[in-house]
Amino acid sequence: MNVLAIIPARYGSSRFPGKPLAMVRGKSMIQRVYEQSSKAFSDVCVATDDTRIYDAVEKFGGVAVMTSQSHQSGTDRALEALHIYTRNFSKQFDIVINVQGDEPFIRPEQLLELKGCFEDDEVEIATLVKKIESEDELRNNNTPKVVLDKKMNALYFSRTPIPFARDCSIDEKFIKENTFFKHIGLYGYRCDILERICALPQSYLEKTEKLEQLRWLENGYKIRVAVTCFQTHAVDTPQDLDYLNSDNFKF
Repeated sequence: MNVLAIIPARYGSSRFPGKPLAMVRGKSMIQRVYEQSSKAFSDVCVATDDTRIYDAVEKFGGVAVMTSQSHQSGTDRALEALHIYTRNFSKQFDIVINVQGDEPFIRPEQLLELKGCFEDDEVEIATLVKKIESEDELRNNNTPKVVLDKKMNALYFSRTPIPFARDCSIDEKFIKENTFFKHIGLYGYRCDILERICALPQSYLEKTEKLEQLRWLENGYKIRVAVTCFQTHAVDTPQDLDYLNSDNFKF
């Protein structure tokens, strides 16, 4: 199957403006994400609406495409990037892998785990999860949680702990003995499905939880899930960046 990895990257951010160009151990964040993605796939591009990011990608030898400033989500930006890249390079793709632009040490193994979901012809959309190991992780509202069905499809995503432990006290011992999953924000889509989900209006669940993937579930699309053992390190704030650049972080 032919795969295109797309890294949506915006310059504007309420919590961390200019994040894609922030330096992570001597390289820009977007360069690190691009290089890690290139270890898994031969076709990789950055989708941006900012000339500063575009020029930075070109400078380190990567491929970037300029997209509209009006996109409401990285998924919408990825669809436009697919159209531009397909036209510019005269290539056709089966799968788009949407790579988060704020995880500079994303593992190529994770990207290939995601691609592997599409060996099942029934899979429309795929993503990754990791077992939650601590109470802080479970209670962190910035970490979406997910519950799965018996066929490894997502049933629901939430910022609150799910499933709700009605008759139990949630502590470290309980978490170690039971299974809670956190969502790793990587997505894969069949190209025709990407076209369809980008045409959907925002849904009630999406607006309530501020989680785009709930729009797809609410409209009847299935999201296949693979469990990864690799830990990711997303940069949401300048403090996260300080940690990655500190001696405490081992990479």
